[in-house]
Amino acid sequence: MKTITPNTLLRTSVALALLGSVSVASADMLAGTDVKFSGYIKADAMFSDYSEGTLASGNIGRDFYIPSLTPVSGGDEGNQFDSHIRQSRFRFTTTTDAGDGDTITGVLEFDFMATAGGNERVSNSYSPRIRHAFLKYKNWTVGQTWSTFQDVRTLPETLDFIGTADGVVFNRQTMVKYTNGAWEVALENPESTITPFGGGGRIVADDNSGPDVVARYTHKADWGHFSVAGIARQLAYDDGAGIDSTEAAYGVSLNSKISVGAKDDLKISLTTGSGLGRYVAINAANGAVLDAQGVLNAIDSTAFSIAYRHFWSDQIRSSFTYSSFSADNDVDLTGTGVTRESSSYRANLLYSPTPKLTVGGEVAFAERTNEGDMTGDMTRFQFSAKYSF
Repeated sequence: MKTITPNTLLRTSVALALLGSVSVASADMLAGTDVKFSGYIKADAMFSDYSEGTLASGNIGRDFYIPSLTPVSGGDEGNQFDSHIRQSRFRFTTTTDAGDGDTITGVLEFDFMATAGGNERVSNSYSPRIRHAFLKYKNWTVGQTWSTFQDVRTLPETLDFIGTADGVVFNRQTMVKYTNGAWEVALENPESTITPFGGGGRIVADDNSGPDVVARYTHKADWGHFSVAGIARQLAYDDGAGIDSTEAAYGVSLNSKISVGAKDDLKISLTTGSGLGRYVAINAANGAVLDAQGVLNAIDSTAFSIAYRHFWSDQIRSSFTYSSFSADNDVDLTGTGVTRESSSYRANLLYSPTPKLTVGGEVAFAERTNEGDMTGDMTRFQFSAKYSF
């Protein structure tokens, strides 16, 4: 039998007092604040067949489709099987009474995609990553969330993480955004991706002297919505030695979701510009390339996607998608190893026995061609189970 000494009683009393203080402080901080926890658990299994070799273990392209990673190396045909739960996510949303008739909304969301750590030998212990962390008050949004240049409502319902990666803007970053009715204007975090003269590994430069400027207008109607967004930004690179160059970049994105019949919908996206780089096709082409004098030259690119979703019944539905990307590279500067164009097709069948549970299968075909006319393709079958809460 353990003896309880006066010192033990003292330590216990202090600990309980501290816990009580923390509880009271937490209660005071949460007074007037509603907290909601949501997210989903998703398990994926994928069979991938490549015409020109395979992707190495740990390559992010084995977790979800990335246009620039389809092999074109001329290797032997290969196939691979992967399964993971990386898309699973959790989200905290808070709503606080601001005391002036308004509310403050806060969002903090995590998933497990594109992170280091973990292995498939024993525990598959993937590290979480932050997706969203922002607050909204009155007309202002401050923090990290979807770029104002992206129209999230035109992303299709697919088992793949993005679905139409070749043809859409896909970007999350820190920003200050002002919204007034149908208009949104934002200053967003800049970053330049650059191809070295003659080709080679990507240069990621954080030398910008100002933020990316984005504006969006959205028209909503009974039939759906249409939006147009424009972006203006600076590409910059200073290597601290002989290179110190900047280049102007700009682009426009047109997006629409159109209701068809009682439940079906059609989603369309078209984005084009000069120096868009990381904003489209998950950075399939860089924003600029260096010439022999160390001067940045913007790379033009265009992305397009279309997706049709059909409900076979209240519980069964399918999405059919096509997306494409093309870059206008100056091969005298970039070399012939860079991506010239990519495209993908996708079709799925999804079944929801209850609104919160979805299982299904999806088939995708993707193709990539570089400036050296080397082409490779990928066929992927994906099966998923998803529980939303």
